[in-house]
Amino acid sequence: MIRKLLLAAAATMMVAGTAQADTTLKLVEVITSPERTETLKSIVKTFEDANPGVKVEIVSLPWGQAFEKFATMVSAGDTPDVVEMPDRWLSLYANNGMLESLEPYLAKWEHTKDLNDRALQMGRYVKNTAYALPYGFYLRALFYNKKLFADAKVDAPPKTMDEFMDAAKKVSALPGKSGYCLRGGPGGLNGWMMMGATMNGDDTYFKPDGTSTMADPGWVKGVTFLVDLYKNGYAPKDSVNWGFNEIVSGFYSGTCAMLDQDPDALIAIAERMNKDDYDVVPMPKGPAGKAFPTIGYGSWSMFSNSKEKDLAWKLIATLDGPEGNIAWNKKIGALPIYTAAEKDPFYADPKFKGWFAELADKNVIPTVMPTYLSEFAFFADSIAVKTTQQALLGQLSPEDLAKQWADYLTKAQQKYLAEKK
Repeated sequence: MIRKLLLAAAATMMVAGTAQADTTLKLVEVITSPERTETLKSIVKTFEDANPGVKVEIVSLPWGQAFEKFATMVSAGDTPDVVEMPDRWLSLYANNGMLESLEPYLAKWEHTKDLNDRALQMGRYVKNTAYALPYGFYLRALFYNKKLFADAKVDAPPKTMDEFMDAAKKVSALPGKSGYCLRGGPGGLNGWMMMGATMNGDDTYFKPDGTSTMADPGWVKGVTFLVDLYKNGYAPKDSVNWGFNEIVSGFYSGTCAMLDQDPDALIAIAERMNKDDYDVVPMPKGPAGKAFPTIGYGSWSMFSNSKEKDLAWKLIATLDGPEGNIAWNKKIGALPIYTAAEKDPFYADPKFKGWFAELADKNVIPTVMPTYLSEFAFFADSIAVKTTQQALLGQLSPEDLAKQWADYLTKAQQKYLAEKK
């Protein structure tokens, strides 16, 4: 009898061992580059080493097509356990009940107390529930090429929108050079919203009744500013199609002299440019004496239909724990989520002073786009790209673009308000 029990126990252990060895988590990365993916793999290996028998399958989607490709995966039932969740997608998936609340895990996690307030605030952006755990923040600031400015006899980086346009004009007079690296393709919405709010002097997106402000004169001025800049030849002609990689390479190659971007652009630029040839400063201010650089974040989310939720949380905790998170942010250049990380020598680099100066200036208001709207992801990744390209090419007036945006966003906001009642 004892022999039979021992054999049964041994068989049970073998089955359990097989099940553990067969455990695979799927992790989808959506803001992809070779360097990011390699860093992600190294952090994931730490998780795998700590959890023998568990493997993580990493699926890397190219950012330009990530929204459509990921939506197709989800609609086909091919959902991951953990996904890199851009801020603009969070509401879409959280409001559809597809994401697991991380609140029970955060309540017990030893590092929750070390997160800065903004990390928890952004993670709880939908229904005041942590459907995501941010890994870092992306705040726009202005890169400028000192050598091109000197060649064009521009004495200092622009502090106002008028100075910005004037600097772009002067640099563009140099043979083969352009003033501004315009992002006319995927991911370009931040620039339009930022310029719109800055020219408007206010980043209020909606009136109390849910009507969008996008068609108001101030916002139209911001759209017109970018359209005029392109039409005047102050940005490369093919920048109507440029995404992140193109604008960053346009800057470090010396094709264009100004670039508004987040800290993640600093890594590629620092590798390819002499540190004395460029600098980063706060975004220029508009007629009201204020600037509204967009602030966004990337995060990790867990899908609610994951069959391995505890392991999925352990993976998120490894990715966003102090060791993994700091290694990740140093590679991607995002601003930190941990209060202690702000004192890290990495962020003491003088090139980061432009972003920290923005955060310290009361007239620079980091603006969060209305990503809480379920319809915002489609607006940002489809409607905005199409209409801004039409405006740049003269196929759509700034006024008509603003009206289309206002109509779409008004319906989305009024639906949101109605659902809250």
